Amino acid sequence: MKHLIYISITLFSSIFAQENQRILLTNGFLHVGNGEIVSNSIIGIKEEKILFVKNALAYTIRKNEWDTIIDLQGQHVYPGLVAPNSTLGLTEIDAIRATNDFNEVGDLNPHIRSLIAYNAESKVISTVRTNGVLIAQATPRGGSISGSSSVLHLAGWNWEDAVIKTDDGIHLEWPNSISNGETNHADKKRNDKYEENKAKIVQFFESAKIYAKNPEKHLMDLRFNSMKELFTGTKRLYFHANDIQQILDIIDFCKQEELKFPVIIGGYDSYLVADRLRDAKIPVMLPRLHSLPENEDDAVDLPYKLPYLLFQGGVKFCLQNEGDMEAMNARNIPFLAGTAVAYGLPMEEALKSVSLNSCEIMGIEKEYGSIEVGKKATLFVSKGNALDMRTNDVTLILIDGEILEVTNSQTDLYKRYKKKLGL
Repeated sequence: MKHLIYISITLFSSIFAQENQRILLTNGFLHVGNGEIVSNSIIGIKEEKILFVKNALAYTIRKNEWDTIIDLQGQHVYPGLVAPNSTLGLTEIDAIRATNDFNEVGDLNPHIRSLIAYNAESKVISTVRTNGVLIAQATPRGGSISGSSSVLHLAGWNWEDAVIKTDDGIHLEWPNSISNGETNHADKKRNDKYEENKAKIVQFFESAKIYAKNPEKHLMDLRFNSMKELFTGTKRLYFHANDIQQILDIIDFCKQEELKFPVIIGGYDSYLVADRLRDAKIPVMLPRLHSLPENEDDAVDLPYKLPYLLFQGGVKFCLQNEGDMEAMNARNIPFLAGTAVAYGLPMEEALKSVSLNSCEIMGIEKEYGSIEVGKKATLFVSKGNALDMRTNDVTLILIDGEILEVTNSQTDLYKRYKKKLGL
């Protein structure tokens, strides 16, 4: 019994010390995440917060003030990267239906919450984390209104432990404005049911707005009740749309419904109306850059250039990875930014497109997205440029001030079989 009590006290003490430790990271090449660089940085961390970020030459280290001092020896320091609009944590093996928990029955489901389906123990998460992706937006799929997403960090014991922002926004699949199968701009035909489908969405939102003004006068409606915060400005509305007609109609719809925080996900044609989006202050989560052009007459490299085109147009944007195998391919988020650099986007702007911009669009920028005083210490260190698949080699990961092991199920298997075979 005494032995058990001693073990319990020791474990409690070690956990308490870890949660309250003071960490100093020295001699790093810091990419702040807001466009700034500190070539010889020193970063002070207390518990989960960043105490200071300074040039190492202007700081005298007093070893007795720190529990852990890590000399980064010139390695690159980055804020934790973000995977927006992702099924990460909601699916394990795409081909096995029983492991997919992101698609609900029904067409209008704003009350469905992805948060409670999030699996913090997914083996996929660790493979994504070891490439520097430390935050994800778990997003539902299916129907016209899919439900509410939530933002989580990738180091929780469960969803309650991992959640950063609960029910950050509702996802709406805007009706398709063109007929399916058309691949040439000149041959595109308007969808005959477009106006009818759009009218259903408008009517649903009008009813939700009436309910939101006086909910006590109506019978409880879970769908309308979940939408109240869209009209008060505390919840975002994410429009999934790509075609120019959809985008223009969404801009008008946002003005009509007086939506405070609209976001377009996809926005393949957004570069064609960049001025309208900029003036309306509607940000865009661009489609997966590693894709073929949508239309036969598009430039072959148009998907790669979309970030640069929106940057030139003054539109706030970030990168996301929706598509086939998107959960496991979330580990490629940094390399999407690297592709954007190769096609004109400045390096630090590319970093913002997978860190600070993503956090600003989702509304968590006060605590995440860049390495600045007062923010959560969620960052990673790489031996080389993290946006280049040839040099991304992560050696240190911190999430909310906690140092994590830089391993995943794949590296564990590699070491296991290497030992087994005596290599």
